[in-house]
Amino acid sequence: MSRNPVAEALAQHDTLILDGALATELEARGCNLADALWSAKVLMENPELIYQVHYDYFAAGANVAITASYQATPQGFAARGLDEAQALTLIDQSVKLAQRARDDYRAASGSDAALLVAGSVGPYGAYLANGAEYRGDYALPEAEMKDFHRPRVKALLDAGVDLLACETLPSFAEAQALVSLLAEFPNSSAWFSFTLRDAQHISDGTPLSQVAELVNAAPQVVAMGINCVALESVTPALQALQALCAKPLLVYPNSGEQYDASSKTWHSAPSGCTLQDKFPEWQQAGARLIGGCCRTTPQDIAAIAACCQPQ
Repeated sequence: MSRNPVAEALAQHDTLILDGALATELEARGCNLADALWSAKVLMENPELIYQVHYDYFAAGANVAITASYQATPQGFAARGLDEAQALTLIDQSVKLAQRARDDYRAASGSDAALLVAGSVGPYGAYLANGAEYRGDYALPEAEMKDFHRPRVKALLDAGVDLLACETLPSFAEAQALVSLLAEFPNSSAWFSFTLRDAQHISDGTPLSQVAELVNAAPQVVAMGINCVALESVTPALQALQALCAKPLLVYPNSGEQYDASSKTWHSAPSGCTLQDKFPEWQQAGARLIGGCCRTTPQDIAAIAACCQPQ
């Protein structure tokens, strides 16, 4: 029987605070991520920066670090001339950096809080690097989908992650393949987090009710939720999930900033539309694991962590 690290941590904390964006912070620290490998590129070029970002999120009050392996796949690295062994070493390193940040933060702060390292398993659509993780408009036979995910899943588990973060999933067929793949690693557990078309459907159009049925029936999936979605679409989707899913809910949306695709620039969030503003609403809608995705920072995470401190 697999451990359930989420249940163990939630026995200590009413809400688990997840970290925020990795790429946004890396860019703020001078990395150019205009690249198909995205933050995985930094694993190759400047791993200490990734360590520093993880450390800063723990210091801001995060209970969970998500590894820099979202885009890190043997297939993606192969396009860079790396063989599978080199790729798997980098995936292992993504875990070691987060674990070292956790251990160093614990030692420096004297904290005995439950601090987890979640191994990021991005969708096949992320490897395609064409925005497909927001559409889910790709189809692979289940065996091929499992073959795509297996080496990274195994490398993350071998490196000792506490659980897997199967995240930004747009496709029901991919979620089914991942549930099936987890069964090959019976001691593993994972959270499943989806992108949305609207409050009732994931990106490929599958109703949340059908997705929740899959998750409810999968013993190794220990939490379910949504990520990398617009901040304002979170609450209705959470309310729908609250009625459908028997497991802890998680949410880590993008910052409330608005992206202008024509000018490729971001504009600040409308008032009342930050993680901190929405945090009580999401808790009320059943979210027990809350953090941030694109464009969120350690400041955002510190603001929501402060909401959990006794007043």
